[in-house]
Amino acid sequence: MTRIDFHSNVADKFNYTCRLIRKAHAANCKMVVYHQDRAYLQQLNEALWTLAEADFLPHVMLSDPLSAITPIILTHDERAACPHYELLINLTAAMPANFAQFQRMIEVISADEADKLAGRERYRLYQQQGYALTHSVAK
Repeated sequence: MTRIDFHSNVADKFNYTCRLIRKAHAANCKMVVYHQDRAYLQQLNEALWTLAEADFLPHVMLSDPLSAITPIILTHDERAACPHYELLINLTAAMPANFAQFQRMIEVISADEADKLAGRERYRLYQQQGYALTHSVAK
């Protein structure tokens, strides 16, 4: 069963996500980052190339031919087949359709009131379905 971690009260969701990806990659974790907005993913794609000179974060869009051998996948398609199912980072206000295929999912919840409400609702839904949940508040 998927382990679900909520990271809430995130002041800057974009930068927090970049740091989270870097940390997960340093732990040799293969991940899929999901956001429904292609423009947001393109900004994330560019940021990951320039995050820090010392860091190399190999990433591609799911549609890229190299996605099968790349540890960090960016996608806007929640129903697409992924090359790996270790970690899903959900950046949306909705429950991803394929989250149960992943070993672990991290829900990143900003300090925005609408995002908080959507996050609380997803937390309740996962809880009702019996998923193992953890919660940490960003500092």
